[in-house]
Amino acid sequence: MVLFRVSGFEFEVSCWCSGNRVFSADQHYKTKLEIVIPMKIEGTHHLNAPRDRVYQSLIDPDVLQRCIPGCERLERTAENSYSATIRAGVGAIKGVFTGTVRLEDMRPPEHYRIVVEGKGAPGFLKGSGDLDLEEEGEGTLIKYRGDLQLGGTIASVGQRMIQGTAKMMASQFFTALEAEAQATAGESPPKHGFFRTALRWFSGWLKRRRSGGMPPSQP
Repeated sequence: MVLFRVSGFEFEVSCWCSGNRVFSADQHYKTKLEIVIPMKIEGTHHLNAPRDRVYQSLIDPDVLQRCIPGCERLERTAENSYSATIRAGVGAIKGVFTGTVRLEDMRPPEHYRIVVEGKGAPGFLKGSGDLDLEEEGEGTLIKYRGDLQLGGTIASVGQRMIQGTAKMMASQFFTALEAEAQATAGESPPKHGFFRTALRWFSGWLKRRRSGGMPPSQP
């Protein structure tokens, strides 16, 4: 087995040699090549909701399932540990990932670390991230940073497209989280949260494009 990197990409090749011939471990004259893309994700997001309420929303599995784009299942398996099923993809490569989510280093209401690991037909992912919550006026400023690795078919689309998708999903998540944190006690959570969040993101994108010089479309 040979492991090597080229321009930030990590390749793993399984092969063996006989004389001047090279054979793969799976089939003669074929080589298995797997790409792993390491990424760093960081940013900030302001939520118009008090810090205590935002933190409680972030550790509530029911709220998280409604807020995480494509999350179909999030079930508790132990204290601060969950099994998850998420339908996600980048570009034309889409599929279902199953895996685990753990919450660590919890310091309410200001900090926790989330550790995720999953795999599916599109490939695999694993990573961890830290979230810090600060009071900002009557709202909350969330600072997040983390490291993520993606491998398999999904990694073939390239780091730029993956990073763009990750930023879009983070924006969708925090928009939905804000709505949950603002909901009054006893109020039912919004239905079809993913599509509602996607519509909000698209509307914001249009406003930014127009403010940058794009004229509105004529009726």
